[in-house]
Amino acid sequence: MLDALQDWAELHEVVAADERLASTLEIPLRGEAGGSPAVLLAALRRSGAENAELVMPVPGDVRGLGGASRFASEALRAGEAVVFNGLGIVPEPIGEGIIRWTVFEIDRTTPAPNVPLGEAEHELTGAMRVAAGILIELGVAKKRAGVREELQARVAERTKSRWPEGMPQRALRVLQRAAEVAAILELAMEDEPGGALSASAAHKRAEAIRPLFHAVRTARCAAVAEAVRSLDVSDAH
Repeated sequence: MLDALQDWAELHEVVAADERLASTLEIPLRGEAGGSPAVLLAALRRSGAENAELVMPVPGDVRGLGGASRFASEALRAGEAVVFNGLGIVPEPIGEGIIRWTVFEIDRTTPAPNVPLGEAEHELTGAMRVAAGILIELGVAKKRAGVREELQARVAERTKSRWPEGMPQRALRVLQRAAEVAAILELAMEDEPGGALSASAAHKRAEAIRPLFHAVRTARCAAVAEAVRSLDVSDAH
């Protein structure tokens, strides 16, 4: 897992959000020089943290964050976080090739989303069909030369990261499909050449696409949750 992090950034540093947590987990306090991911993993083992869940909050959909808190605010701003039973971790790029992971203490009853992978995959398949239809309806391929090549490049960029050895193939397939749908949606959301799209048409387009982005987030969270469960079982044996 530590090796896979290098594909996301050259340097990762870990800090605690407050002094008490820094002392409890034996990791640096935010504002100090950060610790290494290995230090964080050791701290998580000592704390008994388990049942990790990926959350990808956006305005209007903050499931898994619990009530209002510093953690919830920063996770919403980042658009992603990892939730354990009692701890929440938010990644934040702080420079070229550097990601800081800030650890927060959270309510142990904070519910995390737990959508079955099969259900998420089914929803994503439907989202892919709708997204492709939106591209056709908007005439993106006609108005934008080389759109197929651009989509392929975007998907390749989003799926270049390595994953831990033993990743379940179904989870990888869902992550790949989620990357494809996200690339299509992002392309569909971009302005037409010359900015010819009216404000009302742009609003209508955004409203149509919003549920599809939800399907992408749900699928990614479900795939990562399935991978965590699978890898945890493998480690136990």
